[in-house]
Amino acid sequence: MDGAGHGSGGEDKGRAGALCVAQVACDAPDPISAIHAQLGPGPFALVCLFASPRADFIALTRQAQGRFGAAEVLACTTAGEIGLNGYEDGQIIATGFPADLFAVDSYAIDGLDQLEAQATIDEVIHRRRALAARAPQMPYDFAFLMVDGLSLQEENLTSVLASGMGSTPLFGGSTGDGTSFCSTWVAHNGVIRRNAALLALVRSHCPVKVFSLDHLVPTEVRMVVTAADPDRRLVQQINAEPAAAEYARLLGKDPGQLDAFTFAAHPVVVRLGDSHHVRSIQRVDESGHLVFFSAINEGMVLTLARHQDMARHLEEGLRALSHPVMPQQILGCDCLFRRIEAGQYQQTRRVSDILSRFNVVGFNTYGEQYGALHVNQTLTGVAFYPPEGRG
Repeated sequence: MDGAGHGSGGEDKGRAGALCVAQVACDAPDPISAIHAQLGPGPFALVCLFASPRADFIALTRQAQGRFGAAEVLACTTAGEIGLNGYEDGQIIATGFPADLFAVDSYAIDGLDQLEAQATIDEVIHRRRALAARAPQMPYDFAFLMVDGLSLQEENLTSVLASGMGSTPLFGGSTGDGTSFCSTWVAHNGVIRRNAALLALVRSHCPVKVFSLDHLVPTEVRMVVTAADPDRRLVQQINAEPAAAEYARLLGKDPGQLDAFTFAAHPVVVRLGDSHHVRSIQRVDESGHLVFFSAINEGMVLTLARHQDMARHLEEGLRALSHPVMPQQILGCDCLFRRIEAGQYQQTRRVSDILSRFNVVGFNTYGEQYGALHVNQTLTGVAFYPPEGRG
């Protein structure tokens, strides 16, 4: 791999291309110094830190303050990391956006459960126009979102943000806490937040393509949600029966067997317009209700989906991004349940090899954002292509 001067101690940890990439173990004694050495001197417009929930997030964000010059620093906890070898565990992944290729305006959106829609839209429009005026020589743009994965507010947030985006494509991921679902964090320039999101508006000399991939196909098995609490993402009844019991019956399983592996292997989808989108089940609560990663309404028809071969589908999907030229790098938000499924079907190594070969870095999520939608069980991201006219 062609080095780009982003390595440390003779190792080329960074990847040649638009972004500089660093990776350190979450229990390293001084992770920010190691990341700083691997990323190189910059200057950077933006640095993103994707940290294993086993990392000391408070110390990490404190140590990062001022270490990357004038760069905006965004950080979050993950449900797993995507690094130099594909799926990683117990790592901190850093991406640096060089200032000669990117211009960035990032900010925090607090109080997601009390979001003022029009004020949020106006802020996005104002910042997007100001960034375009500041960097008119950079013709390509996108928006990257990190949102508290336990906030239960992603649907409303993405819908509101999309109204202010104009032609700017939006993607992002819901932050994670491994498979614990207890506590997720985001941090903006050293300030740690919950019930919040971080939005980075980015302009670039590099052509970009925002995309979303899923490998699921609807079957003929359908069910109707007959009782639900959308605000808490609870489904209490399916087909007028207790939700977990009815879902298990349709799978031919005992309700006591339902776990994350079952939900990853037997997802449900909903039809939106001409396409289907996954609505992943997180867990069964103590009342036998199904808790989802996305809001579900009464009357919604859910359809069981079957899996295509995930590794083959991933390879085909990423290769489709390579026409007419292969992207130099991809920043990706990959659902936790895809990672779980890969492990179930002994495909972790194959999937990791593909992610590494296509230079995908990022994190595993509790859900993904794509345009105005909050989705599940996808790989959603942005592909970066060689900068035009810059050698």
